[in-house]
Amino acid sequence: MEIKRLERQSADGAELNLEALYRIAPSCFTEVADPATGELRHVVDFKVLRQLLGDNAVEDADEMYQFTWPGKQKARLEAARPIDKTLRPVPEDSLNWDTTQNLYIEGDNLEVLKLLQNSYMGKVKMIYIDPPYNTGNDFVYNDDFSQSADDYAQASGDIDDLGNRYRKNTDSNGRFHSDWCSMIYPRLLIARSLLSEDGAIFISADDYEIENLTKICNEIFGETNFIATIVWQRTYAPISLKKFFSENHEYCVVYCRNIECFQMNLLPRSEKQNKDYKNPDNDPRGPWKVGNLTVGPAVEKQIYPIIGPTGKTFYPPSGYCWRFSKEKLEEMRKDNRIWFGPEGKGSPTPKLFLSEVQDGVTPMTLWTYDEVGHGQEATRDLRDLMGKAVFTSPKPLRYISRFLTIGLGKDDIVLDYFSGSATTAHAVMQLNAKDGGNRKYILMQLPEETEDGSEARKAGYKNICEIGKERIRRAGKKIKEENPLMTQDLDVGFRVFRCDSSNFEDVKKSPQAFQQGSLDLLIDNVKADRTDLDLLFGAMLSWGVELSLPMETIDVNGMKIYNVNDGDLVACFAPDVTEEVINHMADLHPMRVLFRDSCFSRDDQKINLFETFKQRLDWSEETAINSIRVI
Repeated sequence: MEIKRLERQSADGAELNLEALYRIAPSCFTEVADPATGELRHVVDFKVLRQLLGDNAVEDADEMYQFTWPGKQKARLEAARPIDKTLRPVPEDSLNWDTTQNLYIEGDNLEVLKLLQNSYMGKVKMIYIDPPYNTGNDFVYNDDFSQSADDYAQASGDIDDLGNRYRKNTDSNGRFHSDWCSMIYPRLLIARSLLSEDGAIFISADDYEIENLTKICNEIFGETNFIATIVWQRTYAPISLKKFFSENHEYCVVYCRNIECFQMNLLPRSEKQNKDYKNPDNDPRGPWKVGNLTVGPAVEKQIYPIIGPTGKTFYPPSGYCWRFSKEKLEEMRKDNRIWFGPEGKGSPTPKLFLSEVQDGVTPMTLWTYDEVGHGQEATRDLRDLMGKAVFTSPKPLRYISRFLTIGLGKDDIVLDYFSGSATTAHAVMQLNAKDGGNRKYILMQLPEETEDGSEARKAGYKNICEIGKERIRRAGKKIKEENPLMTQDLDVGFRVFRCDSSNFEDVKKSPQAFQQGSLDLLIDNVKADRTDLDLLFGAMLSWGVELSLPMETIDVNGMKIYNVNDGDLVACFAPDVTEEVINHMADLHPMRVLFRDSCFSRDDQKINLFETFKQRLDWSEETAINSIRVI
């Protein structure tokens, strides 16, 4: 019996799409022999698929509605392309490594999103991103497909010495809008796969790309899943240097994964919204306010006289009728729900009781700076926390908190893959401290270097990731100090991971490329600088295990056993594992078991391994094959 090897690449987007299609249309699949391996594999029979779709398919039509740009096809292919990279744990940069459920990941977010697909597909309730606005400021990304015109890029100085693309995307660039669309498109495609069925994505934007962003989102999420475009009044002071208008607003477009499942939270009622509720007649049901008893256009059967306490007769105004039928109004009147004024001389009005209104308020699409903060407030608050103005144009805490309030449940995950100064993490901790929630965050940020001479560089921050991590540390400490009784169990920690090359050497070489001294790579191809934790978390990514799960280390005769989430994954990487170690691992009743090749010096040990787990856990042959992996 051969132990299966763990998959080393990230999820293959094309395979994920095939799996999704197979769930809804299995009849359009058939089997063909793979020309490379000779093994049978599932493929789509397009002839059958077209038959299933009937007349609802189009191909090469002369005219059809679509949104496209130079590079779109490559961007779509890039989203599906698997990568041979991994996320390496960095405990020394983390806070409360053993107990936290939050993640801070350094690296290109396109690569990181791909790596997270196996572990977090369909598990993220809310995504908030504040991507580059494409205004001519620094526009940093590192997508292979965006370097297709090498000559163009090299000539314009768009690529640095390491092949990364760091440049200002000014409007003089011939591909100004196309580059931005190609950057955002694959990231949104993959992000959608991470959203839960009842989840939603919130995307900040301004006038430069709002139109293109909306068209892209309509394509990726579907127009029927559009929720709203929020307008935020981001500043209270005009910018006099502007030639025509001083822009004081930004947008946030909101799309859900599935409109049939999505339900947004209401905003808490404010004191201002409750101030009109009084109780002038000491009604035992509590405070109330008057409503409107008339409605238009008029319905004849609901036009009737109402006799007031003083004998005065009331009719609805011309073109209107009473809101309720005569029978319903009489019931309300007997229940003291119709008010005629303090002395009974006024017009009839219904009483609306505060105790009977819904617990919250439906959010409106215009958010003013007095409600959710403004850019100057955000800059000031971050400067006060960090000691210096180390980051430009952060979002206000109150602004991000409102997104979290309406988009997240108390135990849900929020993802921010353009995390910047880590406002999202700060807002999550603050909201959890306020209501006792257990919201978790996953933050991603490219370690973009701070500029020479900037306040951030003077303060010792070499890149944006260092700013974000330090902000979380300081914000968590401040929140706990300000709320000592409410934050005893507050999670203010985070596990840091860095996107890096694969944990394994590339052994796909021709025989001539190997030297005698390198033949040991065929036995153990793990890179020399990789630790047990590197291998463990790399395996968790491949096997679909969440990176935030708790774990313990068990020592058996000097050999370490790693137990993730009480048996979700049990691993040992020590050379020449003993029977006692294997028995101890089996006693943990694992769902998944992982070893290195170097754990076994003989093939018969691998066979005995299967038998041990089958006997001690009553596993079938199929269960043992699917539950045990080797790297």
